[in-house]
Amino acid sequence: MTLLVAGSIFLLLVGLAFTSAPFWTWYRMAAKEAGINRPPDYLVLLGGGGMPSESALMRLWYTAGIAGYFRQASVIIALPGDTADKHSAINQMKLELILRGIPANRILLENGATNTRSQALNILKKISVEEELRHAAPIPSKVNRQSSILLITSPEHLYRAVLTFQKAGFLKVDGVPAFEQPVDSDISFNSRQLGGRKFIPGIGDNITLRYQFWTQMNYELLILREWAALGYYKLKNWI
Repeated sequence: MTLLVAGSIFLLLVGLAFTSAPFWTWYRMAAKEAGINRPPDYLVLLGGGGMPSESALMRLWYTAGIAGYFRQASVIIALPGDTADKHSAINQMKLELILRGIPANRILLENGATNTRSQALNILKKISVEEELRHAAPIPSKVNRQSSILLITSPEHLYRAVLTFQKAGFLKVDGVPAFEQPVDSDISFNSRQLGGRKFIPGIGDNITLRYQFWTQMNYELLILREWAALGYYKLKNWI
C-alpha cells in the first residue's frame, strides 16, 4: 500500500513537471510577501549557501542594486561563519558587496545564527545595539522594533522569512525575492546540422524536454521542502 501511494505521488509530480503549475506555485510563495512599501533602515541579506554559490550571488546582486538606491540603509549579511577568517563565506559576501560599490562602513555581519528564527532574533538584538550607538543612549526596545527592514532571500523562502521576522517582533518588514532572469534568446538547434548518429531522434526544438521539465521538477523539490519548513515553524510557533 505504501509503495502504491508513493508511486502515485511520484507519477503525479512527474506529470505536473510537464506543466507550468510548479512554477506558478513557487512564484506565488514569493509574491505573498514581496514588495517594498517604505524606505528601509536596514537591508537584511539572508545567506543561503557558500560563497560563491548560485543562491549567494543572486542575493548579493539584488542587495547591491537595492543598497545603491536606498543609500541611507545599512546592510546586514546573515550567514554563519568566522568573521576573523578573511576567506570565510560571510567575509567573501561582504567583499562582493564592496566590489559592487557598497561602502564597508554600511555593512554589518550577523554570523551567529543558523536558521531563520535565530537570524531574526539576533538581528533584532544587533539593530538595538546599532541604534544605541547611533544615538549614544539606550533606546527602548519598542523603538528598535519600529526599524524598517527589507529582507532579500530566495523566492521560496521569502514568505516564511517575513513571517518569522514579524513573529520575532519587527513591525515593519518588507521583502524582495531574488528571482533569476530567464534567457530571452532562442536556444533551439538543428540536430542534423550538428552531426552525430542519425537514428537518435533530434530534440533541438523540444525546449520542454530539454529544460522546462527539469526546471519544473526542481521547483517541486523547492516547494515540498519549504512546505515542510513552514509546517515545522508553525508547530514551533515561530510564525
